[in-house]
Amino acid sequence: MTTASPTASSPGVPRSPGYARSMPVGAAFERMPFTRRHALIALALFIAFVIESWEQLALVYVAGDLGTALGADEGAVGWLLSAVAIGMIPGALVWGPVADRIGRRPTCLWSLVAYGVIALATAFAPNYETLFALRVLSGLALAGVYTITFPYFLETLPVRWRGRAAVYLSIGWPIGMLAAIGATLAFGSMGWRVVVIASAAAGLWALAVRAWVPESPYWLAQRGRQAEAREVLRYLGARDVADDVELTVASERAGSPLGLLRGRLKKITVVMLLVNFAFNWGYWGLQTWLPTLLQEKGLSTPGSLGFVALSALFMIPGYVSASILTGRFGRKKVFLAYVVAAALGGFYFAAADSLADLYIGNFVLAFFSLGAWGVWNTWNGEFYPTALRGTGYSWATTAQLLATSLAPYAVGRLLEGASGFATTMVFINAFLVVTVLLALPLPETEGADLE
Repeated sequence: MTTASPTASSPGVPRSPGYARSMPVGAAFERMPFTRRHALIALALFIAFVIESWEQLALVYVAGDLGTALGADEGAVGWLLSAVAIGMIPGALVWGPVADRIGRRPTCLWSLVAYGVIALATAFAPNYETLFALRVLSGLALAGVYTITFPYFLETLPVRWRGRAAVYLSIGWPIGMLAAIGATLAFGSMGWRVVVIASAAAGLWALAVRAWVPESPYWLAQRGRQAEAREVLRYLGARDVADDVELTVASERAGSPLGLLRGRLKKITVVMLLVNFAFNWGYWGLQTWLPTLLQEKGLSTPGSLGFVALSALFMIPGYVSASILTGRFGRKKVFLAYVVAAALGGFYFAAADSLADLYIGNFVLAFFSLGAWGVWNTWNGEFYPTALRGTGYSWATTAQLLATSLAPYAVGRLLEGASGFATTMVFINAFLVVTVLLALPLPETEGADLE
């Protein structure tokens, strides 16, 4: 961390000409109010997160039509459902360091535009192989906004609002799920291609990001762009940011992956990667095959989609409750408690022998698992200094996406092997138990300034 000369920055000591006060960027956010501009930033990045959710789920709910149209079995469809995540894996590893070098804002813009163009081309794929390749490329493009949305948002928020607001941003996931279900109900009868075209239009949201979201003042200060950093802080509502203030952040080499494995960050990085993999497996292994699992329990296709939609609605109060509690009890306690509760709900769901039990178990699972995700998305973005935040989050995203890619295929093979509903659910929920055990040594970050 860069430090100021005591003569230049001590209270009550006159400053000599040529000396500037030194202040960490995080300190400027300590007394900052939450303003209308923060609300617009929140809206812009919220919809970006909705788009990420929608794209990953867009084909899940038309998987039956997809398999019939392309002549693909369940295993092949499972790989197709994973194609976006497969493309996101190298994409995240590229976009994270890029965001640390060129900035958060251009990363979001270019990623959204590229995604929209490729997603539109996907709708015209003539066969399985072309569709798979284009889905991988759309994932490669979308990885930029997927990777940087939360770090970017955290770097624009007042300290006392950071936890609550970032958890609310996570509500974009169930909204995206509902949008994907809505698109399926509205356009599904026209075929999967129309559903994909509707998804591609989301790339136009880059215009809103460009209009409403300024560059991160943390990133600007880290790159030595002091005047711009001060201007953004004033735009966001910071007080006492004079023209002679030198803004500082932790001094690290921007975008260096090796920096994640040095000193105190090494242990955090290893544990963080394992938590991301286990937690996302526990969630995604269920989510991609939930309609199929429900149909095995006797629900019709429309009934299973209605069940999933109600589950998505139950996620929203889960997020809201987690948002309220994280400011009072901290990230760690709320995350651990919610994952434990989600696992219990999952095991109840696995043992369900009636429709009522299915609803109760899955709604408990949805409420607590997504509330935990809201806390984790915030907590995960607070472990690293500015120069490595995008890179650290890209590694986290990659671990999630590995699970996202492997879980649908593994669960699909379990179903093909005639594994029962309960056995499959127990296998999925075991990853939630592992998540709790892994997260125990991670540090609390509630109320701390970003570095």
